[in-house]
Amino acid sequence: MFIAQGFKVKNNHFWKYIVGSIVVIIASAIGQIPWLIAVAMKLIGEKKSIDIKPEMLMSALDSNLTLFFMLFSFAVTLFTLFLIVKYFHGQKFIEVTTSRKKMDWKRVFFSFSIWAFLSITTVAISFYSSPESYEVQFHLVPFAILAVISIVLIPIQTSTEEYIFRGYLMQGFALLSKNKLFALVLTSTIFGLLHIANPEVSKLGYTILVYYIGTGFFLGILTLMDEGMELSLGFHAANNLTAALLITSDWTVFQTHSILKDNSVPSVGFDVLLPVVVVFPILLFIFSKKYKWTNWKDKLAGNIHENEITNQINLGNKYE
Repeated sequence: MFIAQGFKVKNNHFWKYIVGSIVVIIASAIGQIPWLIAVAMKLIGEKKSIDIKPEMLMSALDSNLTLFFMLFSFAVTLFTLFLIVKYFHGQKFIEVTTSRKKMDWKRVFFSFSIWAFLSITTVAISFYSSPESYEVQFHLVPFAILAVISIVLIPIQTSTEEYIFRGYLMQGFALLSKNKLFALVLTSTIFGLLHIANPEVSKLGYTILVYYIGTGFFLGILTLMDEGMELSLGFHAANNLTAALLITSDWTVFQTHSILKDNSVPSVGFDVLLPVVVVFPILLFIFSKKYKWTNWKDKLAGNIHENEITNQINLGNKYE
């Protein structure tokens, strides 16, 4: 059982996950230092006062360079998490990835493909139905640089978020509560609320958090039902890659040299609820049929029983 794999390790306690999370936050801050230095050097070169505010971080440099520095911090964070899992918890990193013996890349690519296809199709339909709302801003060289940065670093960024929430913290909260629903609710809610600093929230209001929290629940359900993170890893990577490469606007977190720019006036409507109440349930149905998921109630809301914990401990002893 994926969510119970934290029980495999002797002397693995919830306080370690608190300490590990603090170290991860510190690592993320350290990973942003090169970005701060680059912005400061740009301001010094232009003989401007060094007053680095969030909006200055996003606008001082070329958008490709800004994206690179933004994503670089996630690489530092993921490497730190790897060290924490391996040396602080004494756990194999594959155990916070999947219950399978190795990563199932077919699952990753299937999830990636289905969401990338839907995302591209949605943008295409929107563009051709109301072209006046969009600006084609494709330029080969900036886009090529964007593509390289995005293809290399965005999967690292999305994987970092998945490993923290659907892997590390999911197992940590399971260790604390021995209840799957508790772990699902907390990780999904925290995941959604951490997006509160995104410019989309300040532009559209807190209602947009319904989408972020709902996405957290969708990814958590994928992980629990499929006994691993492969599907959520593929989905998240496709979501952010298409967002960076296909379309940007003045009010989104990714300001890029994408193919299209959305110039429409943003508003919150049913389109915020549509993925959560319609699209995600359909995707769950598709995945459930393909991978033959059963026993939904126990996998999503059941307790982790003593015999399951004992099995994990015995497996851990077997590997030692």
